[in-house]
Amino acid sequence: MLAVAVIASGCAQGERAEVRPVHPAPGQQPLKGAPARALDSYATKLRAAARVAKRWGLAGVPLAPPAPPVRKPRITTRKGFEVDGHEEKGLPPVFTTIPTKEKIVFLTIDDGAEKDPAFLRMMSELKIPYTAFLSNYLVKGDYGYFKDMQDRGVGLNNHTLHHPHLPGLSYARQKHEICGMQDIIERRYGKRPTLFRPPFGNYNEATLRAAKSCGVKYAPIWNEEVFVDRWDYREWDREIRPGDIVLSHFRGRGEWKGTMPDMIRRFLNKVTAEGYAVARLEDYL
Repeated sequence: MLAVAVIASGCAQGERAEVRPVHPAPGQQPLKGAPARALDSYATKLRAAARVAKRWGLAGVPLAPPAPPVRKPRITTRKGFEVDGHEEKGLPPVFTTIPTKEKIVFLTIDDGAEKDPAFLRMMSELKIPYTAFLSNYLVKGDYGYFKDMQDRGVGLNNHTLHHPHLPGLSYARQKHEICGMQDIIERRYGKRPTLFRPPFGNYNEATLRAAKSCGVKYAPIWNEEVFVDRWDYREWDREIRPGDIVLSHFRGRGEWKGTMPDMIRRFLNKVTAEGYAVARLEDYL
């Protein structure tokens, strides 16, 4: 505009005007070199993430979790969830939440009944971490499905052989259910789990003693549960809190009014809208 004004002024006076370039002020100059490439790369990643989120029907792009903590939080049993002699006997802590101020939650999925390939693709493409707790009577029909899951970075953990109500069993039978599943996971997937979730979230002192005897260090349960059509809450105010463990199950249309990808959409849409990212449980233990 300044150049045009100068030209116009010169023409009006019948003189030749000299047009000088107007340089941008500092901070307005175009980025060059590494900063420009980094910004372009970031924008490209954002566009790619938005396309993936749209392809899976999400309302928005899931938030990225923070880097795992260098110093792990101290995990203790939630108040009111202790058994007699819990600390004195060094039994695995039972907890529903990881101590953190970060706005993160942890997705855990139980049993292994549904083996949906679309679910594996969805979680891989969206880069959503989760932790599986497996029962042998449900996974033995297709161990390969969960090997594929493990190869994608998912931790495979213990949910007993047959999913019984453990407190109704003797110590010996509880040990068989828990330690037997430890052996199967180690034999099939090469790693002995350190995480165990009691079926239905029910346990007693014998449960935790049996779990400890075969290498279990933690017994996480949950603070919320997500289904295809709803959320359930442990807390009275029905609110998600930083560090909460969220439970779901490997289920499909045979038991739900939808698929596992439908459940993940409900889960991600809610946590993302509330400003939460999904982190990997094992990174905090």
